Formats: sequence, structure tokens, C-alpha cells
Amino acid sequence: MSSRPAPSLSELVRLRRVRDRIDREYARPLDVEALARGVDMSAGHLSRRFRLAYGEPPYAYLMTRRVERAMALLRRGDLSVTEVCFEVGCQSLGTFSTRFTELVGMPPSVYRKQAVGGSDGVPPCLAKQVTRPVRNREAPVVGVP
Repeated sequence: MSSRPAPSLSELVRLRRVRDRIDREYARPLDVEALARGVDMSAGHLSRRFRLAYGEPPYAYLMTRRVERAMALLRRGDLSVTEVCFEVGCQSLGTFSTRFTELVGMPPSVYRKQAVGGSDGVPPCLAKQVTRPVRNREAPVVGVP
């Protein structure tokens, strides 16, 4: 249990603005310092309070959004893993692949091979729910030598 007090209503509004910005601008270059400046907080304070409110720090939340979008693009099958990496705003293929594997449980290349055409006929809203990545490194790693 945290000894820090829960965020106030005004602070929750500011944290929600950060979360909404991440949801909207996940493919743009975003860093915690810029997000914090946008709501008049220090980067450290934003990270601590965001984690308290949403269960993970802003950078982890951003990477989860990027992985979710990457999963959808990989299911389409018309882009390479590298193209998907840059399309969702990641600058490093290694970091993208590592975080993708942590959240999904398999590398993006394996996911792409298994997922292409696998959701044909499934409504997009249902496919998104079923394929949502697991947060906080809970996914078991499969298909990795």
C-alpha cells in the first residue's frame, strides 16, 4: 500500500490530459519531460503520480499504446516489422522488439506470422479486445528459441 495520498481531482484532470495526449499522439516523439511540461509538473512528479493513478509510469503506458497499434498493423500483414516499428513512433527496432515481446509474449516477427489472416471475419472491436497486450511483463514468452 502506498503512503502517498491519492491524487486530487485537479491533479487527476492533469494526469488524464497526459494519458489522452499519449493515446492521441503515440506515434509522435514523446518523452516524459515534454508531457510533464504540458501539465506544469516535473517529470519525476508526473511519473510518480501517473503510476499511482494508472498503475504504470507514462513511458510504459506509451509503449503499451504503441504495441497495441503495432499488433493491429502486424495483423494486416502488409508492413514489415521494421516498418511497423517506425510507424508507431519507436526509434529503435531493438527496444520495440523487446517491449513487444514483454507485453505480447512473442517477438513481433512471430506474432506477424501467426496473426496474418487469423482474425478474418472477426469484428475489429472484438479482435482488439482479444489481442490486447498484457501489461507489466505478465505475458509468458512463447516461440522464442
